[in-house]
Amino acid sequence: MKLVLLGPPGAGKGTQAANLAKEYKIPAISTGHIIRTAISEKTPVGKIAEEFIKRGELVPDDTVVELVKVRLAEDDCKNGYILDGFPRTLAQAEIMDETSIGVDLVLDIDVPDEKLVERLSGRRECKKCGAAYHVLYNPTKNGETCDKCGGELVMRSDDVPEVILKRLEVYHKQTEPLKEYYTKQGKLTSIQGQKDLAETTRMVLDAVKEAGAKL
Repeated sequence: MKLVLLGPPGAGKGTQAANLAKEYKIPAISTGHIIRTAISEKTPVGKIAEEFIKRGELVPDDTVVELVKVRLAEDDCKNGYILDGFPRTLAQAEIMDETSIGVDLVLDIDVPDEKLVERLSGRRECKKCGAAYHVLYNPTKNGETCDKCGGELVMRSDDVPEVILKRLEVYHKQTEPLKEYYTKQGKLTSIQGQKDLAETTRMVLDAVKEAGAKL
C-alpha cells in the first residue's frame, strides 16, 4: 500500500503515520524529518531549506522531490510506504504521477485552525529518530525522552504562534487544492480529527481499511 496523509500542520499526521506503519508493517516517511535532518547536518540542501522554514514558507518542490526519491529507493519501501508531508503542492502531486512515486490512497485529517494553534504549543519530536509526541495528548513515559529510542525530546522552532499562523495560511493556499485533485482521481478519504487521540486513531484505521478493501 502506498499511502499519503494530508492535513494542516498539527493535525496529527505524524502520530497516525506511525500507527499505520505498525499496522501495515511499512515505513512512515516524514518529509519534515528528512528536511530537518538535512538542516541539522548542514548539508547544502539543508541550508537552502532552512531559510524557507525560518520564514514559515514551504521548501521548493524540486528540493523536496529529490529528497523523497532518494528515501523511497531504500529497500524497506519495496512493499509500500506512508508519506507524511508530501506532496504539499499540486506541482509535487503532478511530479508523483509522472514518476515512480506512486499513491494508492490519500487520507485527509481535517482540524479547525483554532484547535491547531492550541495543539502545536505542546508538540514535541525526538531529536534522534523523529518520533512525534504531545505533552497532553501523546506524552512519553517520563516527558523528557523518546519511548522508542531514548532520544532527547525537542520543540520545533516553527511551533511558535506567528509561524504557525503563517504555515496555516500557506497550507490553505497551496496544499488544500490537493483534496480536489485526489478526489477527482477517486483516491481521497477524509476524517475529522478528534480531541481524543485514540478516537482519531480508530477512525484513521477504519478509513484506511475500508478504502484499502476497494483497491
